[in-house]
Amino acid sequence: MRPLLSAVVLLIPLVASANPFETHGKLQVSKSGTYLEHKDGTPFLVLADTCWTGPTLSTEKDWQIYLDDRKAKGFTAVQFNCVCPWRTAPTDASGRASYEIKDGKLIPDSAFFDQLEARVKAINNAGMLAMPVLVWAHKKGDAGFDLSEEQIVELVNYELGRLIKYHCLFIFAGDARYNQTDAEKWRKVGRAVFEKYPGLLVTTHPTGTNFLWKGWENEKWLNVLGYQSGHGDDANTWKWLHSGPPAEYGKHKEFTRPVINLEPPYENHNGYTSKKPHSDYSARRAIWWSLLVDPPAGVTYGGHGVWSWHAKPGEEPTDHKGTGVAKTWKEALNLPGAGQIKHVATLFESIPWTQLRPTQEFHQQEKGKDDPAMFIAGAKTTDNSTYVFYFPAGATGRTKLHIRGGPRHGIQWFDPRTGKWSERPTGGLYDKPDDQDWVMVVKP
Repeated sequence: MRPLLSAVVLLIPLVASANPFETHGKLQVSKSGTYLEHKDGTPFLVLADTCWTGPTLSTEKDWQIYLDDRKAKGFTAVQFNCVCPWRTAPTDASGRASYEIKDGKLIPDSAFFDQLEARVKAINNAGMLAMPVLVWAHKKGDAGFDLSEEQIVELVNYELGRLIKYHCLFIFAGDARYNQTDAEKWRKVGRAVFEKYPGLLVTTHPTGTNFLWKGWENEKWLNVLGYQSGHGDDANTWKWLHSGPPAEYGKHKEFTRPVINLEPPYENHNGYTSKKPHSDYSARRAIWWSLLVDPPAGVTYGGHGVWSWHAKPGEEPTDHKGTGVAKTWKEALNLPGAGQIKHVATLFESIPWTQLRPTQEFHQQEKGKDDPAMFIAGAKTTDNSTYVFYFPAGATGRTKLHIRGGPRHGIQWFDPRTGKWSERPTGGLYDKPDDQDWVMVVKP
């Protein structure tokens, strides 16, 4: 039987050319406040790979190998760390730090930033968005932890001076806590460096399972909300992601800023509870949940070994004990979850994704209420013409979908592992094709 959606024209292309920035212009926040779009109005879905230390530790040749691979796999962005020292890379491959402190004054290393700038330019030349973390800020040894407020301002101003001409979504601080103790510090620094650049795309990367943006409404420079669901593999972590603070924000009727999960669980990284590697399914489920519990703007993927630009087999990443032995970055490029990112694009290209809004009112969950692993995430377009539901694995025969509002047709199941479509009979009570995870698209 012919697939129902086989003749559908791509309603909103995610990447309309080899280099969408040349064709459609720079990025900005859409008028709806829910996603990014180019200057000419073409929407841009952020599908980012995590390569924190890649720009500093790579050779020019290896960086191009990496970018070619990620472009071919459907990624539209690369997120990375700008500054050494940090936990996994005290220096770049040439032994250079980003800066030195002399008599209290911060002095950037221009050669370090020459290489960084070349890597950022290569990202844009590959038709992808650069997402640089300007200062890591988790613990002693990180620039955002060790430097004074004045020195952070100096450093970030210098970085912006080097990178602002490129197509970037700037990530202000990595693994910052933004708690009562230091939230005002980061607000002050953010105002000092970003308020002079109206419209510059800026988000930030807090520690895991923290969605701390209540009270930041007046920080107009922070125009994209980032969060990290993290590497937990227990019921509380899953519930936090699909039914906690990110989802609560997704229930708002009016939105002012897009939301992106900047760190779901990394594939092959040990889970915090089980101490076993996250599978491609674990990473994939978090990605689909993230895209449907808020109006979709994008999501990130991470592969253990790629994020640390791991070069020596049989070791854990530097200063990340317990995360598990990592593959080398070249081996980790081929983790199965990375190849499934293009399937996310396939599904979203087939529907008017910019109109999707989270909804739980059109279905009843029999199993997901008691088992967070079985949660069905649902979204519908603002005109009620299209519904999308993500079914986790293991829900067959236990979790049913009841769509109210009259009979419907055009039902099709999408396999997020292969990118293929599978038809199922029309009716008022639906279940997925088999025991694996599936995405269901329903049209009137």
